[in-house]
Amino acid sequence: MDEQGCPRCKTTKYRNPSLKLLVNVCGHSLCESCVDLLFVKGSGVCPECNTSLRRTNFRLQLFEDPFVEKEIDIRKKVLRDYNMKEEDFASLEEYNDYLETIETIVYNLTNHINIDETKKMMEQYKKDNKDQIKKNQSKMSKDEVMLETLIEQEQHEAVMRKALIKEDEQREKAAKRKHKDALIDDLMFSELSAQAIISSHRESARLEEEELKAKTAATAFSTGIKIGHQNNIVPLNRVDSGVMYRYCPLVMEWCGPDPPSMDDIYGDGYLQNIRPASDAERAGGFREAIACHRALQEAFCGLYSYPTISSSLAMKQQTSMASTSH
Repeated sequence: MDEQGCPRCKTTKYRNPSLKLLVNVCGHSLCESCVDLLFVKGSGVCPECNTSLRRTNFRLQLFEDPFVEKEIDIRKKVLRDYNMKEEDFASLEEYNDYLETIETIVYNLTNHINIDETKKMMEQYKKDNKDQIKKNQSKMSKDEVMLETLIEQEQHEAVMRKALIKEDEQREKAAKRKHKDALIDDLMFSELSAQAIISSHRESARLEEEELKAKTAATAFSTGIKIGHQNNIVPLNRVDSGVMYRYCPLVMEWCGPDPPSMDDIYGDGYLQNIRPASDAERAGGFREAIACHRALQEAFCGLYSYPTISSSLAMKQQTSMASTSH
């Protein structure tokens, strides 16, 4: 793709890093300065395709390709009317056909293919499904309801976390203020030395901090779920049926000689002519011996031929024919 820039004044992002490109319904981008100059009266035509445009409909170009911006704008307008959900159809096949129709409309309008026929089809659909369109505009799909529920739950959890953090900060400030006042009183009225008083207060502060950490750790499981927290998690019923799991080694039918093991690959020189794995491949858990082992398995597999039922029947027929001839 060419360097991103304004097609009218030829200003590019390289020459002006702060360049802002705006796009309208026609899909051709213009810089902010050219838009202000050409649409000073509020309306005008696109210098690329002569489409009548309004200044208020220009928006900031988000994607590098303005064609994508045009397709997104057209898709939003189409989905305002074609807003039926999966639960509105009797079968999944009908819903898939409906989605394919939407994609065909978007493609035709974006690429200027059969514009008149496509618009007539959209108008006819709006007339035939006027009530259903209005009903679906106020109805959310199952995914939207679930998403809204998750957002509300996350917001509630965020508020609770902020409240707990604020409560902990206030408790910590109150404890520091209490220790400070107690230290001042002991320094003023106690008969002990200042060093002994300070050491005693440090030790008591340390013990209180350890006790608070122990209480905090005891109020939560390793999963982060607090004790007493009501949730929808239902514990599984344990079935005591003796041995829960018994390992059975995998037996491979190679139909050929047994391939070398991993120890043989490392010890018998199989890796001499194989490229060693790079650092990035080793970081992902890959070793060159794995690829070599797999290649040898594929090479040895199927080298032996086992007689099938048809071949055994053929051998019996040949034996019977030979006996009758004698």
